[in-house]
Amino acid sequence: MVAISIQNVTYRYPKGQEPALRDVSLEIKEGEFIGVVGPNGSGKSTLCHLLTGFVPHFHQGEMAGDVWVRGKNTRELGVADLAREVGYIFQDPFEQLSGVALSVHEEVAFGLENLGLGQAEIVQRVDDTLAGLGIQPLRERSPFQLSGGEQQRLAIACALAMNPKILVLDEPTSQLDPLGCGEVFKSLESMRARGMTIVLVEHKIDQLAEQVDRVVVLHRGEIAMHGSPRDVLTDPGLAGLGVGLPQYTILACALARRGCWPGAVLPVTRQETEKELRKICGPY
Repeated sequence: MVAISIQNVTYRYPKGQEPALRDVSLEIKEGEFIGVVGPNGSGKSTLCHLLTGFVPHFHQGEMAGDVWVRGKNTRELGVADLAREVGYIFQDPFEQLSGVALSVHEEVAFGLENLGLGQAEIVQRVDDTLAGLGIQPLRERSPFQLSGGEQQRLAIACALAMNPKILVLDEPTSQLDPLGCGEVFKSLESMRARGMTIVLVEHKIDQLAEQVDRVVVLHRGEIAMHGSPRDVLTDPGLAGLGVGLPQYTILACALARRGCWPGAVLPVTRQETEKELRKICGPY
């Protein structure tokens, strides 16, 4: 089943001189993990706003084309209605927290209480979500005493507790150190294993390559490339689009120029690189 269908969408913000997106079409199946990359100003955040209904309902502007989320046209659904289908994670987790909850479990329960759910169901959802993300030990901690990575995982927990079918994340690791980044990607790996549809905007190409099913490259509001991580992230044309190659691909290219790379194809992940290097180096 198709989870998301974007059909020939062009969108310009109210005060924009040029469209933020130009004739974008994309289909995402249920359970797929899609990575979105591109330079600043390429339309990545606007794409996220399409999926959450912020465009066109909140930002207004001029929009042509249609977006369907789980068979429903976003033009006909408000942002609140779409929130039941799509969880959205901001770059800065602090912006997503309520500011009134005194503990992690109260923060996760906050949105559920606003839905008017019964106490027993709220408790169950909170417990299941914290356990699923591996942050049960943080249950009684204040949200304001968490590290950046822990706060972002809490923001993800708040979204997941609402039981969305789709999760959209707009550069969730942009303000995190390597440890916090690893915590977030570990959470995403868990959600992918559970079959959730995930759309992730991310600059960290190496981590992205390890997990996603497909990569979409945006450039000046258009889809410039689209395909598997191997097809897209080894394409030398990425540099001209403002996107770097994975470090393992760069290493393999350097070895290939010296006639030292044993493989017929370039790697995009650490595992692929290690497998090929063992052919010439042996176990290490």
